[in-house]
Amino acid sequence: MTTSTKGAGKTPAVLVLEDGRVFRGRAYGAVGESFGEAVFSTGMTGYQETLTDPSYARQIVVATAPQIGNTGWNDEDDESRRIWVSGYVVRDPARVPSNWRSRRSLDDELTRQGVVGISGIDTRALTRHLRERGSMRAGVFSGDALADDAALLARVREQPQMKGASLFEEVATQEAYVVPAIGPDGEAVPLGSAEFTVAAIDLGIKGMTPHRMAERGIEVHVLPATATVEDIYAVQPDGVFFSNGPGDPAAADHPVALMRAVLERGTPLFGICFGNQILGRALGFGTYKLKYGHRGINQPVQDRTTGKVEVTAHNHGFAVDAPLDKVSDTPYGRAEVSHVCLNDNVVEGLQLLDRPAFSVQYHPEAAAGPHDAAYLFDRFVSLMEGQRA
Repeated sequence: MTTSTKGAGKTPAVLVLEDGRVFRGRAYGAVGESFGEAVFSTGMTGYQETLTDPSYARQIVVATAPQIGNTGWNDEDDESRRIWVSGYVVRDPARVPSNWRSRRSLDDELTRQGVVGISGIDTRALTRHLRERGSMRAGVFSGDALADDAALLARVREQPQMKGASLFEEVATQEAYVVPAIGPDGEAVPLGSAEFTVAAIDLGIKGMTPHRMAERGIEVHVLPATATVEDIYAVQPDGVFFSNGPGDPAAADHPVALMRAVLERGTPLFGICFGNQILGRALGFGTYKLKYGHRGINQPVQDRTTGKVEVTAHNHGFAVDAPLDKVSDTPYGRAEVSHVCLNDNVVEGLQLLDRPAFSVQYHPEAAAGPHDAAYLFDRFVSLMEGQRA
C-alpha cells in the first residue's frame, strides 16, 4: 500500500476488480493505492467497529448502506489498535459528522491512518456484482497511482488470493496482557481475585470480547497466537477462548494443534468466528470458502439447542463443512451443529456432547449491536461452573 493525504475528496479514483470490471469515483481518505479482497458488509451502522476489526485484514470493504460517516469518529469505539481494512468503498460520504461523541470525520481518520478509499460509486451495482461473481481481488487507485485500466488490472491479478492466506499472526498481539474482571460496583477486581480465569488466544481478537467476559466476573489473560499449551495452563485457566481472526482456517495449523491439546485436557472451551473454524478442523471437519461470505449486523441464525432465532453480527468468508442433521463421532466424543444461518444453511455453531466445548461462527460481543447472542458468554460461564462443580 502506498498513500498520501493531499487532495483527497476531489481527486479521481478507480476501483478495479480482478474480473476486469471498473468503477470510477473520487478519493475518500488517503490518496494512493491499496489491494485486497473486495467484500461487502450489510450493516447500516457500526462502521468504526467494522474498520477496526482485525478479521478484515487484507480486505477492501464495500458499505452497502448508501450514506456512511454520519456519526464521525470517536475515541471510544475502536475494536483494536488501528484500522485493519485494506480499503473502504462508500457511495455517499457524510459531508459533516453529527454526534456528541464525534472527534473528527471518518474521512479524516482514514486519511490519518493511510487507508485508501473511494466514494461516489454505485455500491448497489458493485454489491450485486460480488454476489453474482463472488468476492475477488481488487485494487483502489487514486492520484499518482492512476494508470490505464489494463495496467491496473494486471497489478490486481498479481496479488495473493485470500484462499490459503495465513494472516492471524499479523494481527494478533505480540505480548500477553490481562483484562481484569469487573465487579458489581463497576470497578476492576484485583488480579488473581476474580471468580473465573480465562486464557484467550488472540487470533485477531476484538476489544469488546474480553470486556464482555470481564462484565461476567472473568479475568481474561489474552495470549499471542503463537502461545503454547504450557503458556495457556501457566495462567491456571478455568476456561480457554479462541477468538475471531482473518485468513483461511485451512492455513492455521498451530491454533488447531493448540485447540486439540486443550480438548485432550477437557478444559471448558469457547470459540467465535475463526475460533469456530478452528474447532471444526480440530474435530476433523473440513472448511471451505463461501462465495461472498456473511458480513453485517443483520444475519438471522437459529440456535438449534433452543429453537430460538437471533439476529447476529457476522464477518466470515469461510465456513465449516459439517453435517447439519446428524451427530458426528470425533476423537473427542460426539459433536453436532448447534447453530445454522437461516439465509443459506451455513454452519454457524458447533458443540461437543461429551466434553465442555462449543463455538459459534458470529460475534456475540457485537459492540454496535445486535445483542441477541450475548447469552453465549453466560453459556461459557455455565460450562466453567459445571466443570468446577
